[in-house]
Amino acid sequence: MPRTSAAVLLLFVCAGLSTAVGQAPAFSRMDVFELEWVASPHISPDGSRIVYVRRGMDVMTDRRTGALWLMNADGSDHAKLTDRTASESSPRWSPDGSKLAFLSDSETHGTEVYVHWLAEGRTARITNLENAPRGLSWSPAGTHLAFSAKVSAPEPQFVTPPDRPEGADWAAPPRVETRLNHEQDGVGVLDYGYDQLFVVPATGGTARQVTTGDFHHDGRPVWTADGDALIFSANRHDNWERERRNTELYRVSLSDGSIVPLTDRFGPDHTPRLSPTGERLAYLGYDDAVQTYQLTHLYVMDADGADVRRVEMGLNRSVDDIAWAPDGDGLYLQYEDEGTTTLGHTTLQGDTTVVATQLGGTSIGRPYGGGHFSVASTGRLALNHTTPQHPAELVVARRGGPARQVTDLNADLLDRRTLGTVEEVRYRSSKDGRPLHGWVVTPPNYTPDRRYPLVVEIHGGPISNYGDRFSAEIQLYAAAGYVVFYPNARGSTSYGEAFGNLLYNDFSGGEYQDIIDGVDRLIDDGIVAPDSLYVTGGSAGGTSAAWIVGTTDRFRAAAVQKPVTNWISKTMAADNYYAYADYRYPGQSWQNPMAYWDVSPVSLLDRMRTPTMVLVGAEDLRTPPWQAKQLYNGLQVRGVETAYVEIPGASHAISRRPSQLITKVDHVLAWFERYR
Repeated sequence: MPRTSAAVLLLFVCAGLSTAVGQAPAFSRMDVFELEWVASPHISPDGSRIVYVRRGMDVMTDRRTGALWLMNADGSDHAKLTDRTASESSPRWSPDGSKLAFLSDSETHGTEVYVHWLAEGRTARITNLENAPRGLSWSPAGTHLAFSAKVSAPEPQFVTPPDRPEGADWAAPPRVETRLNHEQDGVGVLDYGYDQLFVVPATGGTARQVTTGDFHHDGRPVWTADGDALIFSANRHDNWERERRNTELYRVSLSDGSIVPLTDRFGPDHTPRLSPTGERLAYLGYDDAVQTYQLTHLYVMDADGADVRRVEMGLNRSVDDIAWAPDGDGLYLQYEDEGTTTLGHTTLQGDTTVVATQLGGTSIGRPYGGGHFSVASTGRLALNHTTPQHPAELVVARRGGPARQVTDLNADLLDRRTLGTVEEVRYRSSKDGRPLHGWVVTPPNYTPDRRYPLVVEIHGGPISNYGDRFSAEIQLYAAAGYVVFYPNARGSTSYGEAFGNLLYNDFSGGEYQDIIDGVDRLIDDGIVAPDSLYVTGGSAGGTSAAWIVGTTDRFRAAAVQKPVTNWISKTMAADNYYAYADYRYPGQSWQNPMAYWDVSPVSLLDRMRTPTMVLVGAEDLRTPPWQAKQLYNGLQVRGVETAYVEIPGASHAISRRPSQLITKVDHVLAWFERYR
């Protein structure tokens, strides 16, 4: 594993928030609306200033908000960038640091590209697009911006309906679908068309389309050093719809639109980053072995695609993001290590050191990973940083040097709250002796000489992880008087490829014993009462909670959130129905139905006796309401105490709106209190 630098230790000293003690009230549900956090920090090329997206919650609109804020790297002159009231996101510095490009929306124009001139303090919209742009990228000379956007296409029609008489009120025509991927959770039915790359002058004008073809070019493009071409990731293979992971890197000429592939293998290649001199190209990817979890590696090649080699770091962790160091002899890389989002540095020979830990803190609801960093030409770094005591704050650091927190967005709230204390717990699996890892949260004003009721909270994915990060939902459970245990059972990421791939052809159920072993550890340690256990989780965590209900009667009650309960119907109808065969289970569900049925919680209905609430978003397309209803209906038929809770307007991201986060936690706690 990488060596830890002094900067990591300084983060804990400089970035920790002081939390009120004594009689300060616990974190409460309306406090959710007061939370703020740092997203997408970007440091200027000379390292003197930082722009970031200041995220928060609006109690009147019940929406998450985003506005660009600017400050000097020492934390001074902290102010909102523009006078716009609309949502702002995706800031990008021009190469000379004189301008900022960003995305913003309005009721009149939708999402468009804007440019802010810092010296003049003026902002202008520079595009007038049919569809929303993504992935802004400045040209080396700072004269143009590249981005991707959808080019609409007509919906298919099989018939031409007869003309309606004037004034007639006819039914709407049917919708015809011919695509493999035709809907998306949180979006609905996808618009017809293909994502293409565009270039627009930074002073405004007509955006010029530079890619064509019936393929999606939706990755953030990178300009070549001479500004004559763009490098991007896409899947332009003939069978791109079904070989969905098989992306390559391409270069498209801006003069004639010719496209040249730079990589060629079965597997994803993405996240291109050009070195400071423009001679080398770094990127991420892997050779697709068709399995549940696969590590993403770092590669470097010449800018023309020659001399490809993998940087062997001995990390055994997936690399999530990269950026070249200013000297061009190494790269910064972001990865997750045992539930902690980490920023490292590697030489091109693979000598890797840790620069900072605990990036992230943007999930807010539950303690998922994430995070973002950027590096200036001076080597100064900006990143968002979290602990269990606060969401993402802005930290300025330098490799091998000091790190300093320069925002304290939540001091006005969290310094006046007593939070539950979060501590890690390590134990071993009784199944195969593997080391396991999780976190225990004790209630505010915890008394060690009593045993508390326990809530087990299981993460989704399952190809994901929890960690030592701030979580509003976990704090609300703790404030209600529960000890909370959230484990990273087998199948969790950030523990290496072998551990993450243990659920290959073995989910649900494979992680069951890992979770129960953690519960037994807390009972043996005298922290929780053995007869006062409760379990919940969302998505894959909801599936695991349902499996637990079908396997043991040890829990007083369960709250199964947005679960997969029947893998056969899930893989035939959910928005990502095509994504599981062979990677998760052998063959398609109609080819090997028992492999899918044997890991479906509804196959255990005859064994279920635990009072179980099933909770789902009404507009969930990933684990649709009819998945939850199969479990609820089965429990009703069997006479088991059960409740079905459907949150109107909610997608699979069931707590995207603040009030939805609150009502989700309220219903889980109300159900548990019935059996406490």
